[in-house]
Order: sequence, then structure tokens, then C-alpha cells
Amino acid sequence: MKISALSAASGVPVPTIKYYLREALLPPGISLSRTQAAYGQEHVERLRLIRALIDVGGLGIGEVAAVLAVIDGPTAPRLDVLDAAQSALPSVVRSQPAQRPGAEGAMAPGPELEPGAAESARPSEGPAARWLRARGWRIDAPHGLVEDLEAAWSACDATGLGLDAARLDAYADAVEEIARIDIASVPSQKDRAVRQVVLGTVLVDPLLAVLRRLAQQHLSIAEESGRAEEQRRGGEER
Repeated sequence: MKISALSAASGVPVPTIKYYLREALLPPGISLSRTQAAYGQEHVERLRLIRALIDVGGLGIGEVAAVLAVIDGPTAPRLDVLDAAQSALPSVVRSQPAQRPGAEGAMAPGPELEPGAAESARPSEGPAARWLRARGWRIDAPHGLVEDLEAAWSACDATGLGLDAARLDAYADAVEEIARIDIASVPSQKDRAVRQVVLGTVLVDPLLAVLRRLAQQHLSIAEESGRAEEQRRGGEER
């Protein structure tokens, strides 16, 4: 198909397709002449992937390029797939709020946060790093996720949300169950595993955020309905 047909099939305007071609996000088609090329279904699927990463995942062009490089790159062992895929993803915390007291320059404590090492937490570590140690989570530190957690926790404190370690533990219990589902869904084929990890993270995160809000509505309505039912029964008994 020509570029006009590719645009119609993918829903992406021709100028945008040409931009993706210049940025090497979209592979070139088969040259038909100096000014024309033929494209196939793989180009349609690639465009849908790019648009999903941008529109749903909220990624910028540079971030999309990094994600696609991991998807297109050489295969690796399963654990390395997770490492490479997460490295390509943007920071969860896109702006740095004011630091918590004692969290200045907080860095991930070595390659792993070993269980049972809370007593030896370094002075430069913030509360998130100490919480991770106490929790016993083993974290691959280079991705900066510990710093992201420090910044997010700091933002909660700055607004008076009152996010303490006990509430974070409750969140972590629920998130561990989600992570088990994620890990179990990663296919054994190495080439498909990278795609699954990257897209499963970028595109499922917004889905989980929507589900959380729907669950909040459901539970609030159920609670309100329960109170109304109790008042109705109370009125009937009187």
C-alpha cells in the first residue's frame, strides 16, 4: 500500500507518518520510485504501537524511541529482559518535589536492598529506602525507582496526605499481587518477552489507575447504599 493507504488503515495523518519515518520510529517501506514506497501490514501495526505509547502511555518521542529500541533489540535472558525494558521506560515521577528532611541526595544502597538490613541504613538514605529494607524487597537500584519513591512520598508529605509506613505496606501488599500477575504473563519466548514487559508496563499502568478510581466509586456507593438500607430498616422497626 502507498502512504495514503497506510494513513487510512492506521488513522495516522500522512505528515505524522513522514515524521516518524524521519525519526526512524517507523521502518522505511519498499522503494517504488524516488518519491514513492510501498508499505505493509507490519507498518500499520507499528504505527498503532507508536500511537498507543504516545496516546495511552503518555510517552514523548525520545521515550518512544528508547522503548522501540528495546523491543527491536537482541533477545536476552528473562531477568535481563525485565532490566532492559524498565531501563527504557521514563521515570514514574516526572518532576521532583521538595525533598523530605534527611532524603537529600538519596541514592539506592548498592545493587540490592537486602532483607534484614534496616539497622545499617546509611545516613544519606531517605525513608523510602529504609522502608524498602524493612519490607525486604530486593531492588535493582540503577533504574532510579528508589529515588522516584522518595520523591513521590515527599510529595504526599508536602500536601499533608499522611502516607505512613503502615499505609504504604497495605499498598505494597496489593501491588505485589498485581506484580505476580505481570510476571506470570511474560511469555517464555525472549523476543515476545521484551514487548510484553514494556507494553505491559506502559499501557497497563493507565488501566490500573482507571480501575482504582472505579473501585473507589464502587466501594463509596456500596457504603452509602448500606447506610441508607440501615436507616430504612431502622425507620421500619420504629
